[in-house]
Amino acid sequence: MDDSAAPHPEQDPQNRPAPQRRQDQDADYPQHWEADILLRDGGTARIRPITPADAGRLVEFYEQVSEQSKYFRFFAPYPRLSDKDVRRFTHHDFVNRVGLAVVVRDHFIATVRYDRIDADGRPCETGTDAEVAFLVQDAHQGRGVASALLEHIAAVAQERGIRRFQAEVLPENRKMVKVFTDAGYTQHRSFADGVVHLEFDLEPTAASLAVMRAREHRAEARSVQRLLTPRSVAVLGVSRHPQTVGRAILRDLLGGLPHGDDRRVYAVNRNAPPGTELDGVPVHRSVLEIPGPVDLAVIAVPAAAVPAAVADCGAHGVQGLVVVTAGYAETGPEGRDRQRALVRQARAAGMRVIGPNAFGLINTDPELPLNASLAPVLPRRGGFGIFCQSGAIGVALLEAAHRRGLGVSSFASVGNRSDVSGNDFLQYWAEDPDTDVVLLYLESFGNPRKFTRIARRLAAVKPIVVVKGARHTGSLPPGHAVPVTASGLRDATVDALFEQAGVTRVETITELYDTGELLALQPLPPGDRIAVVGNSDSLGLLTHDACLSAGLRPRTPVDLTTAATGENFRIALDVALDDPAVDAVIAVAIPPIGTSAHAFMGGRLTGPDDPEMGSDDPEIAAALLEAGRRAGELGKPLMLAHLALTDLPTRLRPGGIPAYPAPERAVRALAHAVHYAQWRRRTAEAEETARVPELDRVDEGGARGLVEAALSTRTAIAARTQPGGARITLPEADTTALLARYGIDVSPTLPAPDEESAVRAAATLGYPVALKATAPHLRHRPDLGSVRLDLTGEPGLRRAHQELDALLGGAAQAELVVQRLAPRGVDTVIGATVDPAVGAILSFGLAGAPAELLGDVAHRLVPATDQDVAGLIREVRAAPLLFGWRGAEAVDTAALEELLLRVSRLVDDLPEVASVDLEPVVVAPHGLAILGARVRIAPLPVRSDLGPRAMSTL
Repeated sequence: MDDSAAPHPEQDPQNRPAPQRRQDQDADYPQHWEADILLRDGGTARIRPITPADAGRLVEFYEQVSEQSKYFRFFAPYPRLSDKDVRRFTHHDFVNRVGLAVVVRDHFIATVRYDRIDADGRPCETGTDAEVAFLVQDAHQGRGVASALLEHIAAVAQERGIRRFQAEVLPENRKMVKVFTDAGYTQHRSFADGVVHLEFDLEPTAASLAVMRAREHRAEARSVQRLLTPRSVAVLGVSRHPQTVGRAILRDLLGGLPHGDDRRVYAVNRNAPPGTELDGVPVHRSVLEIPGPVDLAVIAVPAAAVPAAVADCGAHGVQGLVVVTAGYAETGPEGRDRQRALVRQARAAGMRVIGPNAFGLINTDPELPLNASLAPVLPRRGGFGIFCQSGAIGVALLEAAHRRGLGVSSFASVGNRSDVSGNDFLQYWAEDPDTDVVLLYLESFGNPRKFTRIARRLAAVKPIVVVKGARHTGSLPPGHAVPVTASGLRDATVDALFEQAGVTRVETITELYDTGELLALQPLPPGDRIAVVGNSDSLGLLTHDACLSAGLRPRTPVDLTTAATGENFRIALDVALDDPAVDAVIAVAIPPIGTSAHAFMGGRLTGPDDPEMGSDDPEIAAALLEAGRRAGELGKPLMLAHLALTDLPTRLRPGGIPAYPAPERAVRALAHAVHYAQWRRRTAEAEETARVPELDRVDEGGARGLVEAALSTRTAIAARTQPGGARITLPEADTTALLARYGIDVSPTLPAPDEESAVRAAATLGYPVALKATAPHLRHRPDLGSVRLDLTGEPGLRRAHQELDALLGGAAQAELVVQRLAPRGVDTVIGATVDPAVGAILSFGLAGAPAELLGDVAHRLVPATDQDVAGLIREVRAAPLLFGWRGAEAVDTAALEELLLRVSRLVDDLPEVASVDLEPVVVAPHGLAILGARVRIAPLPVRSDLGPRAMSTL
């Protein structure tokens, strides 16, 4: 990839010297511009500003560039850089002149530079345009380097007030033209004097964001694929002692390779005498002594020896590391520093890291099997992709899969999750045709917002089932590095995140596999109408009741009696499956019971004269297998709930019929499948029909001006230095004005510090009125007697004022106000909060006890569509109160949905708005009234999820 820039390095486009800016560059060095990135092939690199100390690196880099690339860059032969060139390209003011480099193993592989220009193309310090130019070493072209650089230099330019880039490119430099045209920005192109002139706005567009996300997806998926499919593996830390970790991994690795596999496995022990072999593998003293390439290294040396081992791996060109060594962030602050240094060292050498403190990595692909883990046996091949953050849970997950006879496509237990995360594996599994269902055990989120985005795309085609630890404690396991913003993620927020992303959340490992097995083996249920068929009336009733408790719609169970034969089951199952009013079938079965020939022996119901009785009935198994084939053809799931039939599940396994030893387990799994299928249908429909409606009475520019003015006040500036952030609560008048810019009208209030003020306020607003306290300790507390309603005249108002003045310790202290009485209706509460880890969240509930005491609040991520808000108000358990419960008149839900859309639009348009609280919102049969409002604002962070691609630096 070549540069597109000014024709000569010593001159600007108008042959004028660039303006100089005097400053201490060390003090002004923009550290936050540094970022680790993933390239198209899955390798890593670092982007950072270029400084005067990089002169030698720049000269070395330029020497590695081909003559053609130099010609494309400067429009003329330019074999070497002069001292003046080197100074110009390494001395920047980081405002009007900025240079970034992509660095691998401390060597430049690409550079980019912009110079701020005025309308005539001359260097300046105030313009909003800049000329941009790139240069990529020929050996690294095609890796997506220039595309990543463009994202980062564009973000830097926007931060410095530049709104548009200009570039000049020779027509034959098609690769560079493609970088610009594929980026998705709004562009203008012209051709003159044999040069293509490009101009493009830097404001992100839907197209540019889509391009960025697609590139991110490909790079992260490829990086995981490289880890899972190495052609050569080295184990560092292999000891002569058979019980050591390194030796165990070597044995497990060798045991997972099929006979005749031509991949190379190496062992490394720095103290090994020459000629040493362990388990038939030659032992080298260093990775550097290995004669061939090494794709993956498993590091099991002591923590103190890890930096040297990583350095050797980087020098040898290793692509990825699995670090099983412990002693990092899980041990405390010093260990966390060692962990960060490990990640920086690996990424600088182009390597990704699983771990540290990892259990390992498994791939069951018969073409390239890999067991780089502490699991003694490679799992059987299957469709489950499994990710966890705990070695102990990883063992439990693999054991559970083996016990159930379920197969695994790939498995990762990443320990401290310092680099490669669940998000990376989700990207990979979205592309992997051999993964059908994703199972996750998560204890923390590194980037919840990104998880939501990736999981939503994946869940549209493959189920994701997750157990999230620390539901009630909210604590983080030792060693898990997460942003401060994500460390206190509320469980209700996690539920909203999962719900909107289509992720199925379960409570236990058992439920994880119960649900995953059903989703993997059976079709998604087309609805929630359930038939229950079996040979036990009691078990059928238990299943029926469990369905009702799970929100399903079961039919009356069909009891075939305990004397039912396989033929009876076959006929009954055929009838249930053929019924168009049935979406799924649960077969229930117990052992056939005779009148006197059976006894309880050894804890099992058996027949002494017939040892097969009590274990299962082959005829029933045959009937279920036949019904299973028909169920698959009809697209309806079939499952079995049984008691004491220990062999029947094994007979059903070839037919893919899940069998559960308790009805409630079967029903929970089916309820999850029904909910997930409904989400899939809603999502598919929403892509066609859901919309964010155009709203009238929206003045985004005016609202933005109000926010900017509020953030520039002396109070707001002072608040930025306070602990806990810089959220500023707007005064009531500013709150009302801001909301009005989005068509959100708050019922006005007038202060009533004394009786006469109250009377004048009522005369202004018009009777009937309400008198209420607004002091913080009394707000929304009618239970304390702080509100008087239905005041229709002056005498009643004066009497109410006297009562509250005496009850609440004075009208001034209570901050009494007068407000026009709202029409009768249902009191609700609407909120929008920006969670720095997840983004903006829209909330709805009924005011008072339902929301405050019972937590009956529903959430959606912003921006919300019309279908999102319709579902939001119907999701709370108290929703029937809105729709005419017990004969009451239904309220105006259309007005309520419109208000929710307006709040969503406001926080989406204005990222400086940190929270909006509307309480109460009284929804009447016709219209609604907002009686209270609070808005808090905060300055924007430096970077956001809309910024350029960058790997976590925790």
